[in-house]
Amino acid sequence: MSPITPDEAEIEVVGGVDTHQDTHTAAVIDLVGRVLGTEQFPATASGYAALLAWMHGHGRLSRVGVEGTGAYGAGLVRLLRDEQMQVIEVDRPDRKTRRFQGKSDPIDAIQAARAALAGERTGTPKQRDGRVEALRNLRVARRSAVDQRAETQRQMKALIVTAPDELRAQLRGLNITKLIATCADLQPDQADAAIPAVAVAVALRSLARRHQHLSTEIANLDELLEPLVAAINPALLAANGVGPDVAGQLLVSAGENHDRLASEAAFAMLCGAAPIPASSGKTTRHRLNRGGDRQANAALYRVVLVRLRWDPRTRDYMQRRTKEGMSKKEIIRCLKRYVARELYQLITANDLQLAA
Repeated sequence: MSPITPDEAEIEVVGGVDTHQDTHTAAVIDLVGRVLGTEQFPATASGYAALLAWMHGHGRLSRVGVEGTGAYGAGLVRLLRDEQMQVIEVDRPDRKTRRFQGKSDPIDAIQAARAALAGERTGTPKQRDGRVEALRNLRVARRSAVDQRAETQRQMKALIVTAPDELRAQLRGLNITKLIATCADLQPDQADAAIPAVAVAVALRSLARRHQHLSTEIANLDELLEPLVAAINPALLAANGVGPDVAGQLLVSAGENHDRLASEAAFAMLCGAAPIPASSGKTTRHRLNRGGDRQANAALYRVVLVRLRWDPRTRDYMQRRTKEGMSKKEIIRCLKRYVARELYQLITANDLQLAA
């Protein structure tokens, strides 16, 4: 009998990582689930390299389950991908498991490794090194500016409600464009800011100028976002009811590596548009899906609303299903599922064209 070489004797192992801002805790288990070791490493480039070398020291590393691949684990995932390692996106353990087993970083790392070994999670993390990642970063800034502008507008209206009668009468009948312009041009004497009537004018001017600044910021970001979305997937942007904001959200939700979505049904589930069975007894029906990416679901919802207003086929579908006894919510759920199927085909077709 030929002797067993060291390479042949090396056991196959699976890794798990619980990620945090400053440190990552790693665990290694064998193929029967026995824990071979746990260790903590700094969340730095050298720490990532040391973590991978430590895992390789226990045997032939086949895959690694990582928590937080889109946040604290993003840097580690990039290194693992560069090293051609199979990375599994792992959710944190559910509350029932934590009640029985407790909560600590080594326990969570071991659970991540066991989830990767058992195949309980098969999700592939998003790539963070392409144009879609650039799009995501710009959209984060734009969304923050939009939210702050809306909050500024609400604050102005609240101040107008309690403003002195003369100022309230001057401002309450204006539309938002004229209101912002009028308040931005107010000239209160700041030396009298202790007087409530002057203070409210100062506050309104400050909020109005902040609103104008945020509007300029949003417009500047739109000038960057629209060409970028068009360059990534022009067919998606040209679809009926799809604008730059909707297309950008769907591209970000799908990720740079769209092949991680195995089918259009998986994309619909990701967007929270897949029907959920809600049958009982003689009743057979489906209900709305409250899970998935809610921003992607909202994007599909906007597409459906636009088509219900302007697309004859969608309007005919609404009338036909209404006559069949379906509620408006159920019809919109069905339409979102159809839209998800159509837009998934556009996203994957664009990938095929780029590959060709």
